[in-house]
Amino acid sequence: MTTATKPPERSELHRPARAHAKYQRLIDFCKTLPPTPTAVAHPCDQTSLQGAVDAARMELIEPILVGPRSRIQDIAKQFDIDISGLQIVDAPFSHASAEKAVELVREGKAEALMKGSLHTDELMGAVVKRDTGLRTARRISHCFVLDVPTYSETLILTDAAVNIAPTLEAKVDIVQNAIDLAHALRFSEVRVAILSAMETVNPQVPSTIEAAALCKMADRGQITGAILDGPLALDNAISLESVKIKKIDSPVAGRANVLVVPDLEAGNMLAKSLSFLAGADAAGIVLGARVPVILTSRADPVMSRLASCGIAVLVAEARRQTASKTVA
Repeated sequence: MTTATKPPERSELHRPARAHAKYQRLIDFCKTLPPTPTAVAHPCDQTSLQGAVDAARMELIEPILVGPRSRIQDIAKQFDIDISGLQIVDAPFSHASAEKAVELVREGKAEALMKGSLHTDELMGAVVKRDTGLRTARRISHCFVLDVPTYSETLILTDAAVNIAPTLEAKVDIVQNAIDLAHALRFSEVRVAILSAMETVNPQVPSTIEAAALCKMADRGQITGAILDGPLALDNAISLESVKIKKIDSPVAGRANVLVVPDLEAGNMLAKSLSFLAGADAAGIVLGARVPVILTSRADPVMSRLASCGIAVLVAEARRQTASKTVA
């Protein structure tokens, strides 16, 4: 008779000694910058409140807790979370918390948003409201910043969370958002792979045509700040051995650090495959609004939560530098 064994937890899968190395460097660097004032929308459970407090303790963010004051205080007391010294802005329910958090940004009191225990749609609904939200001319998109133990580069993967089936026009903004993020993260060179199922342009596969169009747009200065190549299959994008076998001549192939997927389904499956099968850490950020939006999940490990805050800190810092240059 065999004895069934419990399957390993996610944190036990593919975790070599160097696990979290890239994220730790990110967090260490962010500690040299001033904490970013961050409106935390509806931190009304243990995970979201503890996450905000942990990031504050690491001096990554300066949280403004937005939600029902008594409920936040009760959660803090129940789980022994020290919120003394943190500002609480009272809001009666989750929708009101999202709207008030956005209002704090519009008033210049916060430079980032952080999702609490409310639904993502509630927070993003307040962000994208035409008159009272945080829209810009840029399409809003999501980026995962992945620390894959088996890959030397930090990987940005987009878009796996917001845009379901983006048009070519939307993909221009999705790519540019990712490039701007890579610069905020201090990538020395940004190499963007536009992914498809193959590395050749095939009229029967629309994503290959869009990939080629995006690359030509970069050639003409419509997308800036990076080297683009595509279409590329995933192996062509990240495996130098694959590139050698297929004789692909490209400065991106085999060494991409930004992966642009054709649609949300492909991106979501790729991100989760890397996370659950390759042991990757996945931190996430929403870009294209006036400020970075930190979207964390209750299932995220502590390091990923802290890394998401660190990414927001660097994006906010990059925007401050851009604004100061514009004024000068």
